[in-house]
Amino acid sequence: MTKLKIAIQKSGRLSEGSLNLIRQCGIKIPRMKGALKAEASNFPLEFLFLRDDDIPGYVQDGVADLGIVGANEAVEKDKHVDTIHHLGFSKCRLSIAIPKEKEYKGIQDLDGKSIATSYPKILGDYLQKEGVNAEIHEISGSVEIAPNIGLADAICDLVSTGSTLMQNNLKEVESIFTSEALMISTPGLSSEKQEIIDQLLFRINALQTAENNKYILLNAPKDNLDTILELLPGMRSPSILPLADEGFVSIHTVIAEDDFWSKIEELKAAGAEGILVVPIEKMII
Repeated sequence: MTKLKIAIQKSGRLSEGSLNLIRQCGIKIPRMKGALKAEASNFPLEFLFLRDDDIPGYVQDGVADLGIVGANEAVEKDKHVDTIHHLGFSKCRLSIAIPKEKEYKGIQDLDGKSIATSYPKILGDYLQKEGVNAEIHEISGSVEIAPNIGLADAICDLVSTGSTLMQNNLKEVESIFTSEALMISTPGLSSEKQEIIDQLLFRINALQTAENNKYILLNAPKDNLDTILELLPGMRSPSILPLADEGFVSIHTVIAEDDFWSKIEELKAAGAEGILVVPIEKMII
């Protein structure tokens, strides 16, 4: 039986999100603590638990068919892999930061300075585009300490909340790259493996679509029904059900998460009442 091998970060920022996503897809992962391999019991998927910066190379070489990595690692390693899906979690940014007490007017202030980073390719490409000639010190781990020990004038590192920068007396001055979890694959996989990938992506898409939408039920006065329907672009059209009160109907529909609060206010203004909001576990369109 054909199986896919998927590489996942063994620990750290992406590991928990990757495993949660797979489990939400209904795939059972029996993993023992410290194990570097595991097999799903109900889906043709084998897991390899690796360092995140090793994953693009393993996928390029076909040791793993798929990998879940941050976009920052995929771009930095620059391996010959296909990006097949944006997963939407572990969002962060790669930013340049300098000591808080230093004045900063713009990227040209870094001309002739030194910058410590674990991402020399992304940083180098950005500096070249901006016409800045800075010395790049490639280091791994504890990048934030570099200015405090005189190793560099600035750093370029991943930022999510910015708390680590604050703890090290640094301030963020330039955001140069935005990142999120990606699914990458080995180019030219067999049709059998591609079919399994399609099944996996079908499940992931159902989760992502559900996450981005809300299911709502409300009671609407018949006199304002047309106005309310114009506010409710459902998947095709809202479901309308009669109520015991002949002056009202019940409407069931789906609203995009981004439009949710503004739509609720408009619906209330149009006479909707008894609005019930229900989370959607999975949504197939």
